[in-house]
Amino acid sequence: MDKKRKIIMAVFFSVLIVSMPLILIFSDKKDISEAENRKLGNMPEFSASAVADKSFMKDVEKYLSDHFPERINWVRAKMDIDRLSGKDMINNIYITDSMLIEKINEPDYNEIDISVNAINKYAQLYDTEVFALIAPTSAGIYRDRLPENAPQIDQKEIIEHIYNNFSDDITCIDVFDCLINEKENYIYYRNDHHWTSYGAYCAYSEAIKQLGGETLPVEAYSIEHASSDFRGTFYAKCLYKKTPADVIDIYSLKNGADITDVILDDGTGQSHCDDIYFRDFLEGRDKYCVFLGNNRAFTDIKTDVGNGKKILVIKDSYANSFIPFLTQNYSEIAVIDLRYVKTSIGDFVNPDDYDQTLFLYNASTFAEDKNIKIAGFEG
Repeated sequence: MDKKRKIIMAVFFSVLIVSMPLILIFSDKKDISEAENRKLGNMPEFSASAVADKSFMKDVEKYLSDHFPERINWVRAKMDIDRLSGKDMINNIYITDSMLIEKINEPDYNEIDISVNAINKYAQLYDTEVFALIAPTSAGIYRDRLPENAPQIDQKEIIEHIYNNFSDDITCIDVFDCLINEKENYIYYRNDHHWTSYGAYCAYSEAIKQLGGETLPVEAYSIEHASSDFRGTFYAKCLYKKTPADVIDIYSLKNGADITDVILDDGTGQSHCDDIYFRDFLEGRDKYCVFLGNNRAFTDIKTDVGNGKKILVIKDSYANSFIPFLTQNYSEIAVIDLRYVKTSIGDFVNPDDYDQTLFLYNASTFAEDKNIKIAGFEG
């Protein structure tokens, strides 16, 4: 019986070895991994130079790995094995009882200071009130939920360092304490690196006091539960499904101001629309893009607020769910994402035309961002 079993196993593995390359060659290839929310590798073109610098074989290995049959199921199986072996961090994501939390790397304070100095220079160059809001991520608020002895940096220290090195020309908006006070509420997504709409509302309520607007209670808003199956960037990194899916909420002020025009400019051309919510994204993987749509260099939002106030927001994606609240306070909100500005912000706006400028970044992005450093801010 043992001999028969060995023969069967030998035949099985022989068939598997022969058939797997054929399956890989003839199976349908996808361009995108929906589960991981990323582009899959393409079969590289052969060239002598690519072989010489070893990039060809590296790209072939990536292609074979990305398109291995049932790859996602294998990845999930490995994750399950890792969890059973006691691992509580997978691909830099801590798995806790209530949420996924990213391990933040120790920042390079010299690099942070270069970005700070660039913003100080901006405040000197332009005739606009300058504000800065550096938001903690969930890793900064929920350190107490991490596994015992798990290494994690103190984001409050990072934010304080940034604020202490801004010049007197910049008003710093501190939202750390207000988010700590709200930490038992749903202020960060469980499966994604962004704050929730309620988290953005809490930060906005603190910010608008310093920006000179009126703070409104959350009861003043109608809240639409736009999606209840959001699994974002953290899930894409570890594919851990036991953490409950997230809810995306859209806040609308009852009897509030309306959007009159939105200009979308990716640097190659402009288009217009009449809304800041792009609901088609709710049907796909990247549901957070419901707020302002795809990333782009410049967005200009006009409202019927009627007070003539204009604000320029220079930002990362944390601002996307924050900006809708500003539409009740400003006649115009211009939005710059430096990651997609290939030349100068002067090609899109003149900061002198705006009453206020708000730099809004999360602490992790600000610490690693390369674009603020090279922006120049010289028009």
